[in-house]
Amino acid sequence: GTIADAATTGRVTDMNRGARAARTVFIECAPAEPLQRSTEKLRAHLLELDAHGIDAVVLCDNPGQRDRLAEMLGDVGAAIGTAGAAIHVGNAALGVGLISAGFTLKHAGLAVLTDHEIFARYKRRRRRLKKAGGLSLAELSSLKAGYFVVHEDHGIGVYRGLQRLTLNGQETDCIEISYAEKDRLYVPVQQLGLVSRYAAEEGARPSLHRLGSLAWQKQKSRAKRAIQDMAEALIRAYAERHALPGHAFKPDTVWQHELEAAFPYEETPDQLTAIDEVKRDMEADRPMDRLICGDVGYGKTEVAVRAAFKAVQDMKQVAVLVPTTILAQQHYLTFKERLADFPIVVEVLSRFRTPKEQKDVLARLAQGKVDILIATHRLLSRDVVFRDLGLVVIDEEHRFGVAQKERVRQLTRTVDVLALTATPIPRTLNLSLAGARDMSVIETPPRDRLQVHTEICESDDELISDALLREVDRGGQVFFVHNRVETIHNAALKVQQLVPQVKVAVAHGQMAERELERVMLEFLDRKHDVLVSTMIIESGLDIPSVNTLILDRADTLGLAQLYQLRGRVGRSAQRAYAYLLVPSRRVLTEDASKRLRVIEELDELGVGFKIALKDMEIRGAGNLLGPEQHGFIVGLGFDLYMKMLEEAVAALKGAAAEVRPEPRLLTDWSAYLPDDYVPDEHEKLALYRRLADTRDLGGLDDLTLEMMDRFGQLPEPAVALVELRRLRVLGAGALESLRVFHDVVEMTLRRPLKPDEIRAVVGTVNFQIEFTSGREFGLRIRGDGLLLLNRARALVEVLEANFAKAK
Repeated sequence: GTIADAATTGRVTDMNRGARAARTVFIECAPAEPLQRSTEKLRAHLLELDAHGIDAVVLCDNPGQRDRLAEMLGDVGAAIGTAGAAIHVGNAALGVGLISAGFTLKHAGLAVLTDHEIFARYKRRRRRLKKAGGLSLAELSSLKAGYFVVHEDHGIGVYRGLQRLTLNGQETDCIEISYAEKDRLYVPVQQLGLVSRYAAEEGARPSLHRLGSLAWQKQKSRAKRAIQDMAEALIRAYAERHALPGHAFKPDTVWQHELEAAFPYEETPDQLTAIDEVKRDMEADRPMDRLICGDVGYGKTEVAVRAAFKAVQDMKQVAVLVPTTILAQQHYLTFKERLADFPIVVEVLSRFRTPKEQKDVLARLAQGKVDILIATHRLLSRDVVFRDLGLVVIDEEHRFGVAQKERVRQLTRTVDVLALTATPIPRTLNLSLAGARDMSVIETPPRDRLQVHTEICESDDELISDALLREVDRGGQVFFVHNRVETIHNAALKVQQLVPQVKVAVAHGQMAERELERVMLEFLDRKHDVLVSTMIIESGLDIPSVNTLILDRADTLGLAQLYQLRGRVGRSAQRAYAYLLVPSRRVLTEDASKRLRVIEELDELGVGFKIALKDMEIRGAGNLLGPEQHGFIVGLGFDLYMKMLEEAVAALKGAAAEVRPEPRLLTDWSAYLPDDYVPDEHEKLALYRRLADTRDLGGLDDLTLEMMDRFGQLPEPAVALVELRRLRVLGAGALESLRVFHDVVEMTLRRPLKPDEIRAVVGTVNFQIEFTSGREFGLRIRGDGLLLLNRARALVEVLEANFAKAK
C-alpha cells in the first residue's frame, strides 16, 4: 500500500522537505519531472484505494510538509490547517505523525502512507534517546561508594556503603566511613544529619583524618574563628547599608495600577510575590538591595519595569545596567513599549549610538530630562551624571568585572538596587542564602511554557540540517552558536551549504555597530531564518519565534553559559529544542562531561536555582568570600562551611536561640528500612537522608505518606524508624536525651519541672509516670511495643507544650 519507486534526487529532495523551502525553489525553476510523476502516481494510488473502499491517511513529518503535499494534490485553499489537525484533499486525509513505514489493513478498510516513501526521501532521524547512565538530580547530591564525606565530629573520610549491624541486640542500618590508617566509623542512620558529601572544588582530593585525633577539632576551631570574623564583616556591611538614609517611595498610584493592568500576560504567584517585596523595600526609608533570582523567561524584566515606573513617579531617575549592547537595545524596546502610554522619557546609551547622540543623551540626563537610562558598562563612565538617581537595576550582574562592580557600589551607596539574574554566581547566591542580602526567587513558570528538549549529540551534518529544517518548516527561527569569531563565517557558509534554501545571517561582537544593529533588527523582523552568532546572544534576548538552538562545541562552555544560551529558546508556547554538539570521536574531559550531563538532565522548568548550586559545586567555591577563605572551604567541605557560616550569621543576628538541638537517642528497637521494602541502596540512602533532615512534624508526615504511596504499608522496623524520629523532632525543646527500650522509655529534661508543671503533666496523661532526680531531672514510663511509643509521644507533646508556655 505504499509508493516507493518514484525516486527523486538532489534539489528536488530539498524541495519537498518543507513548505517554506519548497516555495522558494518553485519560484526559481519549474517542478522537476520525477516530482510530477510521484504526485501523479500518488493520485492514481489514492483513487485505486478509494475504488476498493479503503480510506487513505498520509502522514507527514510536520505541518509544513503536510500543507505542501495538500497544495500538490489539490486546491491550494485546502492547504490551510493547524499544527495537529488533518487536512482532507479529495478522498485522502493528510496528517502529521512519525512512523517508520506505511501499511494497509484491507479488512479494516485503512491504508496509511508516509511522505518518506512517497517521495523516496531518506527517513528522518529518529529522536536519540538520552544517554543511559546520566546523573539524575537525586544522584547528583546523593552519596556513592568512594565519595569523600564529612562527619561534623570526626572529619573527612570515604563513604563505603550501607551496612546492617546489630547494636544492643537489635538491627539497624549504618553508613560505613573509612578514615586514615584503616580506621572505620559506622554511623547509625538516625545520625545521618551529621554527615554530608564533601564538595569544595572540582577534582579536590582532601587529606583523610584519623579517628580520635585532635587535627579535625583544631581545623574546625580555626575555621570557626575565621568564619565568625567574616560573618561579622558581612553583617556590619549589611547593617551599615540598612542604616544609611534612603528615599522612601510613595505607595502605588493610579498610574501604577494602570501600567500593571496593561501587562499582556498573567503574572505567576512567585512573580507577584517578588513585585510586592520590591515595592515594600522601595517604600522603606533605607536603600533597597534585593536580588531577583528567576529562571530565564520567567518575568524578571517586568519586575524591573514596575519598579522603574514607581521610582520615576517620585521624580527620581532610573539606571538600568546590562552586560551587552544587544540586550541594552532589547531592554530599551521593552521599556519603551510598556511605558508608551505615559510621559516617561526612556533612552539607551550604547555603541549603537553615535558620539553626537550619546552627548545629547548625557546632557539631557544631567538636566533631569531623561527618566530611565538603559546602558552597558558605558553607564559607569565618569561623564555619566544623574540629576537625581533613585534606582539602579543591574541585569546579570555576574557578567561585570571587579572594577565595574566597585564603581557600581560607589554609584549605589544610598540608592535602591535591584539585581536580576537567572544563574547567580556562587558568591551572590550564597551571601543571599547566608542572610547577607535580600533575595526573591521566581520558580513558577508562565502559563503554557514547555520545557526545552535538550540533547547532547556528536556533530553531524545530517542532524544539523534536520534540526534547521524542522524549525523552519514550522515557521520558526534558529540560533546557531559558534563562539569563535575567526571561524564564524566558515561555520555560516557550512550551514548555508547544508540548507541552501534558508536565509542565514552572521552576528558577533567585533562587527561594526551599525552593521550588527542592522543584522539583529532584520533577524527580529524575520528576514533571516538562521542567526549564526557568538555568545553575544547569551543574556536576556527575548525572541519568541526562535525555538531551536544548535550549540557548536558545547563542551568548551561553562554550565552557567550553557544554561543561559538554552534560555534563549522556549520562550513561547511552542516546544523548543536545544542540540549541544560535541566533537565526534573525541574523549571529553571529566569536567565537560559533567557539565553537559547536568544541563541535559536538568531540562525541566525552573531549574536555574539548582543549576547555580551545581555550577558552584563543579567550578568550586574558592572565590566565594575572598582568597583567605579558600583554605577553610577546601578543609571543611562546602556544605559544612556554609552551615557554620549560616550559624555564625544567625548568632550575630540574635537568631541562634531558634536553633534547637535534638535530644540524644539510645534504643534497642530495630529501626531501618528492610531490603524487601526499599530494594535500591541509593533510594534507601536518599530516604534516610531526608528523614534525618526533617525538622517538623508536617514534613515527617508527608515523607511517611510518600513512602506508603511508593512502597506500601510500613513494616515494623520502618514504623519504629519513623516514630523514633518523631520523638526526637518533638522533644527538641524539652529533652536532653532519650533512652527508648522495648519495655521502658527514659527521658532526661533540659531543666527540672516546676511543681505546677508537674501537676499539669500528671493531670494531662492517663498513664503512670515515674520521676527521677539527682544530677539530672528525668521521667520514666513503662509499657510494651507500639503502646509504649504512643505513650512516649503523648508525654513529649505535653512536656513541649509546658516548656513553650514557660517561655
